[in-house]
Amino acid sequence: MEQTNSMVKPIPPASNQHTAKVFITDTVLRDAHQSLLATRMRIEDMLPICEKLDAIGYWSLEVWGGATFDACVRFLKEDPWERLRKLRKALPNTQLQMLLRGQNLLGYRHYSDDVVREFVKQAALNGIDIFRIFDALNDVRNMRVSIESVKAQNRHAQAAICYTTSPAHTLEQFVKLAIQLENMGADSIAIKDMAGLLTPKATADFVNALISEIKVPIHLHTHATAGLASMCQLKAIENGCRHIDTAISTLSGGTSHPATESMVAALRDTEYDTGLDLSHLQDIGFYFHEVRKKYHQFESEFTGIDTRVQVNQVPGGMISNLSNQLREQGALHRMNDVLSEIPRIRQDLGYPPLVTPTSQIVGTQAVLNVISDKRYKSITNEVKFYLQGKYGKPPGAVSEKLRRQAIGNADIVDCRPADLLSPEMAKLRREISTVAKTDEDVLIYAMFPEIGREFLEQRKAGTLTPEPLTPLQTTDEPQYCVAATEFNVILHGETFHIKVKGTGHKHQDKRAFYINVDGAPEEIIVEALDEMITAGDAAAAATELSKSTMGSKRPKATKPGDVTTSMPGSIVDVLVNKGDSVAAGDCLLVTEAMKMETEIEAPVAGKITAIHVQKGDTVNPDEVLIEIE
Repeated sequence: MEQTNSMVKPIPPASNQHTAKVFITDTVLRDAHQSLLATRMRIEDMLPICEKLDAIGYWSLEVWGGATFDACVRFLKEDPWERLRKLRKALPNTQLQMLLRGQNLLGYRHYSDDVVREFVKQAALNGIDIFRIFDALNDVRNMRVSIESVKAQNRHAQAAICYTTSPAHTLEQFVKLAIQLENMGADSIAIKDMAGLLTPKATADFVNALISEIKVPIHLHTHATAGLASMCQLKAIENGCRHIDTAISTLSGGTSHPATESMVAALRDTEYDTGLDLSHLQDIGFYFHEVRKKYHQFESEFTGIDTRVQVNQVPGGMISNLSNQLREQGALHRMNDVLSEIPRIRQDLGYPPLVTPTSQIVGTQAVLNVISDKRYKSITNEVKFYLQGKYGKPPGAVSEKLRRQAIGNADIVDCRPADLLSPEMAKLRREISTVAKTDEDVLIYAMFPEIGREFLEQRKAGTLTPEPLTPLQTTDEPQYCVAATEFNVILHGETFHIKVKGTGHKHQDKRAFYINVDGAPEEIIVEALDEMITAGDAAAAATELSKSTMGSKRPKATKPGDVTTSMPGSIVDVLVNKGDSVAAGDCLLVTEAMKMETEIEAPVAGKITAIHVQKGDTVNPDEVLIEIE
């Protein structure tokens, strides 16, 4: 494989935590828009402001990692490595930082050690100076190889502690964890408060305890969800923390971070003065004020203060995902039920912190439990793997009853999970050799096999097309108005989400309307409507269109041997053939919903008489997928 050979400047040593000056990491190019705009900001809207960002004097800019890699490949059709190279070139004087999920890297499973080392190597070569490394379970075994790999590349290894509260988490345990990470070679320790659970007092106690036990600098990363973040940052600073994460004001607050300008103003003319120019920061804020309008269709519904997080511990981004998942199933009215179910599942699983991938694991199972007629009627593969120890050691004791139900008498993994994985890079190179030109391409495929292959194939064919952006309608043209309505249509047990939008003069009785069925592109759907109609007619047409073009032809389940799924998804694998004999409980299918896989088991013993699905099919509840006689 061809290798890139980008040169990056040597980075300065970590700052001294005993100096009074406070250093800022701005998240505007990564976590801020991940929190507020579903990670949809494109590189074309980052590069024009980079010269001003580079002149500010930040300690670092967080620009990569987290969900950006996924969003680039899945939605934006940008090469994430090319994005990083462009940012490195545009920000020559600023340290670039990324978020790395330890042994999970940027995907949703553990990768072998050779994949971890190669990923860190390529990220360093392409411009990352600081790697913030965390594990969702705070299992240091899952962070060791990442830290070692960063140190081998002569980059800054920042180890993050995922903050949460539960009977299984104590301040003493967090301090012990920090000591272990410092001894492992971490250049700094970050408190990662992904849900905004910290209170001012808890922050002061935490930072104070860390300062007394470790020598490396402490960083604070907290979200403004509950409205406490800026107070927490001030308390952290007063107790010895000298590094805080903020976001430019126009992408701050809510599920994002405290505003950079506000914290700079608050600390000005004090012993903690950041030295950053407030007027220059304000110029950058004005720029992103306009950029944000471009992505209005991805705005989170949860942009204000939400103190529910102090009870259910659900991060803002997770709430947005749950909202979308429930809406797709016509069950948005069950949101409070899901938020109530999450703490119960979390207790069953030994109180994992809610951060990728455990937030997806817990959230998906909560949705399944709520929309099914009983809890744990269907259990995702990821929950099974978690209970088997394949993600690491849970913080607390798991429910043995649930473990037996999920995995029976299967052996529990008590070693470092990645110790069970064979090297993968050579195999991955072979599998994707027809379209991968570099090891960077191989790593795209490694993170997301299905969409990664599709991305690389489309790139080779020259057919990469980003998802469309909906123009923002402004009051500059008052003679026109936008009409929109959304509703669900249930047909044969399948729920279709219908969106009808129209523009035209507000006094017109009839205008052009555009119909979107389950996310299908409007320019395709609109061909069914080529005349000016009323809003009522448009809604009726949308309903008929969903019936005529997207209704399922599979029979409805009526017999004990009819195999169904609990929620909409897609078929990942079909494990049986027509004519096979199966026992009750045998795995027949693997489905995927919300990035989580679920095994569909035989409800009865018997013979397979019909199979109505194949790999890649979209399926819905109450449809017969397989018939058993």
